[in-house]
Amino acid sequence: MSRDVAIHSWPGAYYINGEKRWVSGLLSLSCTMLRFTTEQSKDSVVSFRLSRIMEIKMESSSFIFSTLTVLEQGNVKHWFGSLRPNRVVVYNVLEHFWRECLLSPTESQGAQAPPSKGRELINLVSGAQRRLEDTGKVLNHQGEQFDNVMQGLDKIESDLGVADKLLSELESPPWWPFGKLPWKSQQEAKSEQATQAASSKAVGKGPRVVTSIPAIVSRGGVSDLKPGRLVILVSSLEVRDANAHLLHHFERDEVDDIRVHSPYEISVRQRFIGKPDICYRLLSAKMSEAMFVLEMQYKKKVDFTRDYYAFQASPSTSPSDPGGEGSVWSAAAGFLQHGQETEVPVEVPAGELTQVQVHVLQPMVTEAEAQELKQMLLQLKNLALEAETELERQDEALDALTSSTERATMNIDKHTRRMRKLL
Repeated sequence: MSRDVAIHSWPGAYYINGEKRWVSGLLSLSCTMLRFTTEQSKDSVVSFRLSRIMEIKMESSSFIFSTLTVLEQGNVKHWFGSLRPNRVVVYNVLEHFWRECLLSPTESQGAQAPPSKGRELINLVSGAQRRLEDTGKVLNHQGEQFDNVMQGLDKIESDLGVADKLLSELESPPWWPFGKLPWKSQQEAKSEQATQAASSKAVGKGPRVVTSIPAIVSRGGVSDLKPGRLVILVSSLEVRDANAHLLHHFERDEVDDIRVHSPYEISVRQRFIGKPDICYRLLSAKMSEAMFVLEMQYKKKVDFTRDYYAFQASPSTSPSDPGGEGSVWSAAAGFLQHGQETEVPVEVPAGELTQVQVHVLQPMVTEAEAQELKQMLLQLKNLALEAETELERQDEALDALTSSTERATMNIDKHTRRMRKLL
């Protein structure tokens, strides 16, 4: 994916200070650049990197027109006016991507020089490690749910044992001297205490957060984009505003579709019959971190639009691009193939090497990068082994759940027949 593909564009005007006039055109935001092109000739009037921006403000021109100003390094001030739908929306989106650009450690390095092959591999492995950690969190919570189900089944079996004793008492002859059982009240008191303890434990624990990313949030349209946050829970989604106040809560079965418009923009929809649908549009520079979890949890409901495939059709310039995180092994294969293609023949004398050949002979991965890559791969291996162990434990828990459920079903059917005989 090209880093110059426009993430968002707004019609507006730009003030050319040298000519003292406004020119209409299109303001475009890409992953790393801000560009304004004219409406007639489509020529680029001004373009600069997000990392060079010093300040973004909403101001007024001398004619009291509402404008948006961007201060570039070197004390160069750019004036943008007549922005549609309004300047507040443009400010929120620009400020979000500019802030995330400043917080990203790789962006500042990439602005100065292209990353080395070793650094590209480290970025790929780092992304895979984050994804595996998110998967581990989901597996851990899933295992806790299995444990809670097992505790519930144990409670059911205990209650069925009590019911069996009560039915045996009812089925006994009326002249049986032991009609009253002293353990009955004690068992009921213990069951009530266990229920209260389980409910208080569940309330105190609360939902588990898988990942949370800052985003620009809109309820359907594009004229009310505001800063907010997308929170992905194990069994639900939450859309919150900048003050962490809940805007909407989507249960997993309530989400009808998740449309992916670009590697930075998605929309979540809940359909209704007889009333308007609930749809939230979210734009974030860190959307790739959330998309991995969303594709895993809602894989049958994720729909990639044509706009997304237009992004993906552009050639990738950096593996650290959102949406461009390919396989670690394919990247490694490409790296090795590139190394084989650029190999210099051994027969060439050292004194006759050209500058290009000397550059090729330089190591593509330094010793420090190789050691860092080795440590990260070892961590990936440990995470994979822990995930495998947890999956094996959950397989055993599923087998125990199946047998316990079948046993409970048989006991319930048996007690039902006995109760019908008593009636």
